[in-house]
Amino acid sequence: MKQKRSAGLLLFRREGSDVHGLEVLIGHMGGPLWGHRDAGAWSIPKGEYGPEEAAVDAARREFTEEVGLPAPPGPYLELGEVTQASGKIVTVWAVEADLDPALMVAGTFLMEWPRGSGVRQEFPELDRVGWFTPQAARSLLITSQSVFLDRLAEQLTGR
Repeated sequence: MKQKRSAGLLLFRREGSDVHGLEVLIGHMGGPLWGHRDAGAWSIPKGEYGPEEAAVDAARREFTEEVGLPAPPGPYLELGEVTQASGKIVTVWAVEADLDPALMVAGTFLMEWPRGSGVRQEFPELDRVGWFTPQAARSLLITSQSVFLDRLAEQLTGR
């Protein structure tokens, strides 16, 4: 079985030129499985792609699909890969940009709900996005994705 791959964009904004005043944009996962959770229920906007698509192109496409706004222009900072607990490999790029969370138009997905009912319902991929300091984002993100916050700080400080 081929390993699933996802790619995403981590938007950041900052006041000044260092990591102080840094904020990142993350999204709360939509659907009935995440609705009542906060910690561990947020993600970098990302999605799956196949071998025919370049990862960075998939990251841009998925950002647009999940957030409903065009992916910001680069330059993109490559933050590398991480393997999530599910075995999925996630590749992320960071890009400096500002975005008003109120402008989000969530993409949707279909899911059988309740499970085993045979009823398919539509849910938002992300039900909201927000700007958070890296410290606050770390407590909200899926654990495996918090490494991208460290890698972003390293890139911005040149370490």
